[in-house]
Amino acid sequence: MSGIYRKRGHPRLVIDLFKLKNNINKVQNRCRDCGVEIAGVIKGCTGLIPCVEQFAKAGCRWIASSRLEQLARVRNSGIQTDLMMIRVPGLSEAEDVVRICDYSLNSELVVLEELNRQAREQDKLHKVILMADIGDLREGFWDKEEMLRVAMMVEKDMKNLELAGVGTNVGCYGSVVATSEKLQELVDIAEDIENHIGRELEIISGGATTSLMRVWDGDLPERINMLRVGEGILLARDLKEYFGYDMDELFSDVFTLRAEVIEVKDKPSHPVGEIGIDAFGHQMEYEDRGIRRRALLALGKVDFGGSIDELLPRMDGIEILGASSDHTILDIQDLVDRGGDLKVGDVVEFDLNYATMVYLTNSDNIEKAYI
Repeated sequence: MSGIYRKRGHPRLVIDLFKLKNNINKVQNRCRDCGVEIAGVIKGCTGLIPCVEQFAKAGCRWIASSRLEQLARVRNSGIQTDLMMIRVPGLSEAEDVVRICDYSLNSELVVLEELNRQAREQDKLHKVILMADIGDLREGFWDKEEMLRVAMMVEKDMKNLELAGVGTNVGCYGSVVATSEKLQELVDIAEDIENHIGRELEIISGGATTSLMRVWDGDLPERINMLRVGEGILLARDLKEYFGYDMDELFSDVFTLRAEVIEVKDKPSHPVGEIGIDAFGHQMEYEDRGIRRRALLALGKVDFGGSIDELLPRMDGIEILGASSDHTILDIQDLVDRGGDLKVGDVVEFDLNYATMVYLTNSDNIEKAYI
């Protein structure tokens, strides 16, 4: 029948659920040895349900995301794990946050008041974690006296909210390192709040993947009992590549991108003609290396985002030269010089960085295959 298209399978993102489950278990075991529970952050894989199921099966106490639509999909799937909204919610989201989530991270009194109102209308008790900004300058209370006042208001006046704890974020904006001393600041804030409310907080959430450094080094402040971990499980690359940690017990190839070769030709390495701007408005520089063997892939920036540096070819001798919306251009001359080659119809495999994983898992153009 004309007009029917059945996708033949490439580009394809292959997701190894066994390796993902291994990573979840290994990180959880290391954390539990330090008295820490994990909130499994699913935003990096766009909340794909087969991936989320691995977090649930591994016994993560919370499933967490910054995107309500992902958490709603998890809720509708029947997964019973507590759900946590980890981007501080907007006023317009309060009704849905209460309806969908068990926990949320917060830093504004007016939003907390609206969450309390919505929880009352929905006849629910919603748990909140107040975020402290300890230097990374993203979300959180900078004025700790203000944070204490808000904590007291939640505890005493907001009957449909439960002050579950406090948390912080480091490294995501301001590049502040999650040192033991820096995270102790959060513990001090928590204990000051505890002294005023007269009870111990359920949660002291000491950050995200970068805080795993303190777990690996064994110097996480004792009272921190929860981390929100995504990349450190899904890819397990950042701590090794940026901080030099031995992460060999974890798989860094949970996700494999496969793209089909659609053209192979010898061409000049420098464009021929007057140079202007590319399809995205950038003025590029090109190195003239003479005639080189090139391969063209049926994959472009609309699939994996903007940066070719975050696609990592697994085959030696391949260099990514650039990409347009729908094509990625490879220099394979080094591969040819070593006696190899690519031909039309071959499939090239790539490892991913965080940004490309987010784009690819979120793209309807990319087939998802689970093994």
